[in-house]
Amino acid sequence: MLPQPISPGRFQATLNDPADFTLSFELVPGRGGRSTVHTRTLDLAQDMAADGRICAVSITDNAGGHATLAPDVIGQEILAMGLDVISHFSCKDKNRNKMESLLYGWDRIGLHNLLVIAGDFPQKGYCGHPKPVFDLDTVHVIDLLSHLNRGESSGGVEATSFCIGVAISPFKYTEAELMMQYYKLQRKIEAGAHYGITQLGFDARKYHEALLYVEEHDLGIPLLGNLFIPNIHVARLMHRRAIPGCVIPDHMFERMDRESRSADRGKKARLERAASQLAVLKGMGYGGVHIGGSGLEMADLDFILTQATARQDQWPDLLAEFEPDTAQGFYYFQKDPGTGLNRKQKNALAKGKSPSLLYHFSDLIHNLIFEPDGYFYNLAKKCCLALDNTILRRPLFWLEHLSKFILFACRNCGDCTLAEYGYRCPQAGCAKYLLNGPCGGSIDGWCEVYPGQKRCHYVLAYERLKSRGNADNFSHGFIPPRDWSLKGASSWVNFYAGRDHIHRQCGAPENQSPPKKSPVSQKKVE
Repeated sequence: MLPQPISPGRFQATLNDPADFTLSFELVPGRGGRSTVHTRTLDLAQDMAADGRICAVSITDNAGGHATLAPDVIGQEILAMGLDVISHFSCKDKNRNKMESLLYGWDRIGLHNLLVIAGDFPQKGYCGHPKPVFDLDTVHVIDLLSHLNRGESSGGVEATSFCIGVAISPFKYTEAELMMQYYKLQRKIEAGAHYGITQLGFDARKYHEALLYVEEHDLGIPLLGNLFIPNIHVARLMHRRAIPGCVIPDHMFERMDRESRSADRGKKARLERAASQLAVLKGMGYGGVHIGGSGLEMADLDFILTQATARQDQWPDLLAEFEPDTAQGFYYFQKDPGTGLNRKQKNALAKGKSPSLLYHFSDLIHNLIFEPDGYFYNLAKKCCLALDNTILRRPLFWLEHLSKFILFACRNCGDCTLAEYGYRCPQAGCAKYLLNGPCGGSIDGWCEVYPGQKRCHYVLAYERLKSRGNADNFSHGFIPPRDWSLKGASSWVNFYAGRDHIHRQCGAPENQSPPKKSPVSQKKVE
């Protein structure tokens, strides 16, 4: 007998009700399947279910890149307690077929609330470091879920009912990093995201900025503010940027460090600060908060929630505690001197630098040969398709590969996306091979995986495309996932034969005519 479909629970109901403030809590399963960590986790979940104020718990998916108990295992036990579950769904260690298989199972057992994330880069495990997968990026996964929800997957599978959550990282202090976070959020929403949860930080202006950006662009999704309560050990890791995407200002960490020397190691101060932060987030207009932190008990949550309610009317007076460091970085909106938050007037973006000679050369060749109205387009198409059926097929491939390897560090994927990224290769430039925008782990413009050694691919792509006035094209569009059957083949031939990503839009006929210009390479008309 098939299980009966589970109706949307309280979490989805609160998300869809502007008058209701959503409270959720993040649980982090440990290693193994029977440890005391899991017992304490389940005991806390049972306490929250009995209390009733927390409407859902989220369960992480191999947080920090380490193998832990799978979220669906502990999720089923928590569902049985009557508490809604938000399952994290990361891209780092499963391919698209494994993802789809898992989603069928999660739909069957009623795990319908998801938080789709790229995931932390995999860390050392059995006999060394595992292979990072990242077969799909978050925008791809959201698109897959949207297809499943519409019943459009292959094989006549019945429509699912997933509620799709996404992360947004407003705590970026360089223009390129911040704008790419907001542009990717727009792509996620276009793909079908239903709600967002911010990364964690302690800068009230950045929290407010995310709300204003969603409002300004009429994105229409509720946002939950991330309210994390770190002990001094975790705070120290976050302060030195050892936990990707998490930012603690210098002055805040110095305060936490002083507090940790008290008799209770700063616990009361942490809880007081969390109560104030919750009141601030609710006051500025968030639809809810997503609470997290290690070692918390129900008594601690009760203190935070009760104190936040008591402080709610005084939330503007609490803003001073959540100011950025003196050396402020880039903000999308101008500061409101009256409130200490933001006003709706935007700050001017910096002027783009002049593009390099390599960019000009690459763009010239692209426009002449690979745009349908290019002078040599028809000739190049005839030559490539003709040579592909002769003994010159391999020399053609090596000519392409060697030239692009020297110029762009080509990884021979057979489906070139150079034009979409200002002639920077995402397969070579992004440690997670992401195609629709950055992850949230970059550090001052550096790659999460190689900080201080390799700049974030999307920062470089933004800066290059900005020089031509079209960086904001990153806010729209969809680049399909890589088709691995094309690996080792000529991307020139695949383009002209209609097999590459420009022709192979998800759900679209594979052999349709190419567009006049690819969405991101289209020159901006002033």
